[in-house]
Amino acid sequence: MKLGFAFCGSFCNFSNVLKIYEQLAETHELIPILSENAACCDTRFGTAEDFVERVESLAGRRAVRTIVEAEPLGPSNAMDVLVIAPCTGNTMAKLAAGITDGPVTMAAKSHLRNGKPVVIALASNDALSASAPNIAALLNRKHYYFVPFGQDNAETKPTSLIADFTQIGETAKAALEGKQLQPLLL
Repeated sequence: MKLGFAFCGSFCNFSNVLKIYEQLAETHELIPILSENAACCDTRFGTAEDFVERVESLAGRRAVRTIVEAEPLGPSNAMDVLVIAPCTGNTMAKLAAGITDGPVTMAAKSHLRNGKPVVIALASNDALSASAPNIAALLNRKHYYFVPFGQDNAETKPTSLIADFTQIGETAKAALEGKQLQPLLL
């Protein structure tokens, strides 16, 4: 598979997602796509420079980092599946509302023009509150598929949901067949 792999700014999840990204790089062609925040923010979880270097090294190519670089992905039919992992509540809201204001949302818009699947690996602290309507909107929209998800810490973060990132590859395969991997809720 040719996988577009878009990283959004859920920095605390980068290390877990990178493990899966590394595994996928062994058997699939990866096209890395970075949100502006993923590409440039140094955080307590690491520097942007180290993160970008690792993402690009594993894929063997420069990451898409701008709207201008993301737009041709659809017309060139560059990807079989676009994975957005971790997908923040902010990005999910933009996808649900059709807002295209960064490289990740432009990659999705451009990719969807070909009727191909977008896989969402959710990571949001407000998924069961403010972001819940956006999850419902994308679940009911053609060509969107979710990596199975569940609460990551119901006691201290009762509205937070996180995808089981280990299921990204299987979700992408199922999405190519037009199927939502089940069970969706873990």
